[in-house]
Amino acid sequence: MNKQSGIHYLREHREAGSTNPVPAQVVRIRDTVVAGLGDLLQGAFDAVDDSLFELANNARSNNEQNRYFEAMREIRIKRKGVERHFQNAVAQLFANPPRSGDVASGESLASQSNSDSLSLVGDDDLEEQVALNAMITKSRVHFQGPLLQLQTRFSVVYPDASEEIPVNPMAPEHLCSAFVEAIQALEIQIRERLILLKQFDRYVVSNLGMLLDEANRILIQAGVIPNFRYHGKAGKQHGSGEPGITAEQPAGEMAPTAGDQQGHHEGAMFEQIRQMLAHQRTNNGIAPQASDPNIHVIGGAELANLLGSLPQQPRGEQVSGNLSAGEPVMVDLYQVVQQLLVQAETTSDGKKPALNEMDEDLINLVSMLFEFILDDYNLSAPVQVLISRLQIPILKVVIKDKTFFSKANHPARRLLNSLARAGIGWSESDEKARDKLYEQIHAAVARILNEFDGDVTLFETLNEEFEQFLARENRKSSLVEQRTRESERGRIKSQKAQETVDQLLQKKLSRYRLREPVRNILLNGWSRVMFLAYLRDDVEHRWLQTVRVVDDLIWCLHPHQDDDERDQWVRVVPGLLKSLRAGLEEVSYNSSRLDEMMTELKHELTEAFRANALAEAMEDVPGPEPEEEDSVGHQTAIHRQQELEDAAIAEHVAQIDAIEIGNWVEFNLVNGASFRCKLSAIIEEADSFVFVNRMGLKVIEKSRTDLAHEMRRGRLTVLEQGALIDRALDAVVGNLRSKAG
Repeated sequence: MNKQSGIHYLREHREAGSTNPVPAQVVRIRDTVVAGLGDLLQGAFDAVDDSLFELANNARSNNEQNRYFEAMREIRIKRKGVERHFQNAVAQLFANPPRSGDVASGESLASQSNSDSLSLVGDDDLEEQVALNAMITKSRVHFQGPLLQLQTRFSVVYPDASEEIPVNPMAPEHLCSAFVEAIQALEIQIRERLILLKQFDRYVVSNLGMLLDEANRILIQAGVIPNFRYHGKAGKQHGSGEPGITAEQPAGEMAPTAGDQQGHHEGAMFEQIRQMLAHQRTNNGIAPQASDPNIHVIGGAELANLLGSLPQQPRGEQVSGNLSAGEPVMVDLYQVVQQLLVQAETTSDGKKPALNEMDEDLINLVSMLFEFILDDYNLSAPVQVLISRLQIPILKVVIKDKTFFSKANHPARRLLNSLARAGIGWSESDEKARDKLYEQIHAAVARILNEFDGDVTLFETLNEEFEQFLARENRKSSLVEQRTRESERGRIKSQKAQETVDQLLQKKLSRYRLREPVRNILLNGWSRVMFLAYLRDDVEHRWLQTVRVVDDLIWCLHPHQDDDERDQWVRVVPGLLKSLRAGLEEVSYNSSRLDEMMTELKHELTEAFRANALAEAMEDVPGPEPEEEDSVGHQTAIHRQQELEDAAIAEHVAQIDAIEIGNWVEFNLVNGASFRCKLSAIIEEADSFVFVNRMGLKVIEKSRTDLAHEMRRGRLTVLEQGALIDRALDAVVGNLRSKAG
């Protein structure tokens, strides 16, 4: 690549930095990020291998197919080295953080490769640089909020950094720079490089969010700017009661974050919902409120104070004890508020109390929200019951702070999303009494019911405590899951190796009548050599050699009358015996038994060479008798049935392929029981999908076809993992639109 590209500029800039000890607060982040990126990169390389294999299968010419196979081979051979280089380069970013990590320079990285500089690079370099710039720009926009928080905190932690010279080792442009450096060793063409960059974007860059959040949490725990707050440009207020920008960052330098953009989207959605509710009232013949001297409109602070006297739970409900017992109950919030108004009527000035349309819409919207939550299959039943207890507290929150629906980062909204997200993997079969996650969710709900007095900071406190708890639990489960994944990959690969060796030997040996000493040395000795060669073939490339030894041995045991063949026999046998002995010694075959087996084998080979009479004994096994007509018909029926089965599950196979690593699913057993698990690994060479539970332990393993059949029978459901309130709002909008026709 031309040295004027943005990525190479960043590399040179980083190498020019001074080498300083990594601050203590950053060591933990570095280790977490390096390990996390390593895991993500493995998924990217696996996807690259699959993409190249598919392209090779669909190639239109032998040259094109060979090109893709050569690229696969090159990447497989150098993959480990690239992974190590990338992780080392990322670790070096934390030791020598680049000084170009500010938002402005990050967002303008694409503009560095302007028309003048890009005109100086070749077409391939230009194509690659465009792909990189697009990747970096997209991630900058998508993770703008977490990146800005992290940059501000890193600039406090690193002694040489400041607001004028900020640093952020985790900026997307620096991570992409590290990856481009790492893949320089790969001798592949531009199309394959673009495939590699595409999968790096999909598996690594697109999943930076969890690592950025974890890094921010670690620094918050270390006391580095724990209460980071800011507004968009010019300090524009996005809601009542929102604190202003902190002294650590001037307001005028801020660009709107992804969270702000989401807030604008939610605000527009809320207004759209209000318009549809107004339209619905008009269709139902309800006229807009008019000024009536006999009506006292209650709203705002007055309504909030009125709701303050309302118990957190409907009458007859117990706040203490097991809050997840029983079924979730929908509270008629509108009726509850109307009863409060009736009670207030006796103490008013004689005017009839009524709600304004804004508050009435909010109450209806909270009701519709919980209707969705109580009908959401993605929530496990106990968590669903717990969240249903919060209907009245959330109503109080919404009436007092109307930004609940218009701000994605509202404390109460974030807590509900966190509780739902964490509870997605919780199964009814789990032991509630001893489950820490259940205890934490239960405790959070109980504290709201017992302590909430209208101050939404309680939700913020509970959310921070819950997120810290989840971070600790996720670290534990991630380590267990990684071990599980590695163990399963090794086990499945070993199983595949053994099956391949057994099938190959059985196929070859079934064609000939070989004497027992020969069959013994192949099945009980050489099969071990073939097994290890299959496992190590990515590195040592010896599998085909071990298969060739089997073919040569069988050929040498055939009698040969032609002079050329007999001359070839004399040339082949010494090397064959040497290869057999060396391979068996390598797998530590019993030395005394090995000598005995080799002696027997030499005897068999000598007899085959000397005696033409063995021809009859060594001839091919007679082929099968011609199939009867009914047998042919039976085979045709089986084939037709298989075609029907494949057609029936084709749609579901596509849905299975759409499931990504980390997605949660639910299996329903024949006996009525069910359990939830997460897709942890897809091992393509064995067509194996490995699922784990919340603790990272394996619970089930199935093939793609088996999963498609389970989905077809209705026994497998892919769970939605988007934010609970966002999904609820989308459902409400869809429902209102359908009612409006």
